[in-house]
Amino acid sequence: MRPGLPEKPTILVIDDTPENLSLMQFLLHDLYLLKGANNGERGLEIAQADPAPDLILLDVMMPGMDGHEVCKQLKGNPKTADIPVIFLTARSEREDEELGFELGAVDYITKPISPSICKARLRTHLALKATSDQLRDKNAFLETEVANRTREVNAIQDVTILAMASLAETRDSDTGNHIRRTQHYVRALAWKLSSHPRFRDYLSVATITMLYKSAPLHDIGKVGIPDRILLKRGRLTPEEFTVMKTHTTLGRDAIAHAEAALGLEVAFLTMAKEIAYSHQEKWDGSGYPEGLTGDRIPIPARLMAVADVYDALISRRVYKEPMPHEAAVEIIRLASGQHFDPDVVEAFLQIHQQFYAIALTYVDSDTDLQRKEQYMHISLETPNE
Repeated sequence: MRPGLPEKPTILVIDDTPENLSLMQFLLHDLYLLKGANNGERGLEIAQADPAPDLILLDVMMPGMDGHEVCKQLKGNPKTADIPVIFLTARSEREDEELGFELGAVDYITKPISPSICKARLRTHLALKATSDQLRDKNAFLETEVANRTREVNAIQDVTILAMASLAETRDSDTGNHIRRTQHYVRALAWKLSSHPRFRDYLSVATITMLYKSAPLHDIGKVGIPDRILLKRGRLTPEEFTVMKTHTTLGRDAIAHAEAALGLEVAFLTMAKEIAYSHQEKWDGSGYPEGLTGDRIPIPARLMAVADVYDALISRRVYKEPMPHEAAVEIIRLASGQHFDPDVVEAFLQIHQQFYAIALTYVDSDTDLQRKEQYMHISLETPNE
């Protein structure tokens, strides 16, 4: 082949008659690269070898493995299934043609062979094959590109969420890894509750993924709370506490403004608004900002309430030292049906060791780790989330 010319398509001819193989070689050698096999078994070997032929001319009537069986095996093998097969046959009965097409052949050429008809049909099916290959390659490329872009978008999304959440956390140096811990606490609770009759219809895998993604934004509204209140070391006055409680509304509104700027609703941001706005509500209606009761409190907010309180209890704050894990568990247990959804508390009590393992994984400092290890002597196995 001369440099610069396109490579010729390869035709595999499978026919047990030497004269037919020679005839096809004579007719097609100037247009195509020819490979030949004088039985079905050898034809299958050549078809499966690299590089694969672009088209197969297949005799129907052969001793041993006939053309129908060869075609069936070709179409049953993913490596050869897309190679077009044209039957060469002296039989022209309608039933034979129907069987061939059912087996996956693209055409029939009857013997004795007409050179012009044979060449025309080969050109047609090779052109179709080339178009099909291009579409398949393009689709594979597009699928890869979509997957890559999706990963990029998700990565940017996750980093943006953590950056926004971390902005709120940097206002309070004592809370360090609070957003990461609560994110994992909430996911652990969600998995535990995903088979519960009250929650299983809501807590699908997709919902739990969104819950995990949106949880870090639960305290984003604290960015709007003045330092004199947020960092106060003593007890807040009633007036100061009123200001502190606005962080739920500030957080919801900040997320809503971001969503409005996008011009469309985003599922995980909708969930983030629920968490930011309602995670301080209490089961008995004594929480804020709306005093919601029971099932009126969104499920994501109910899960975050337990996660947030547990982490606040075991963590150092400007106004208190960290509490032992066992004491925090007992406080949450006693608040069942008052502060918290009883079924969420029950799930927490069953997996509280996972909460502790998460707390140890994302400690704020070596001092906190030492303190926790002094107080808590339970299994440190990785939680099965």
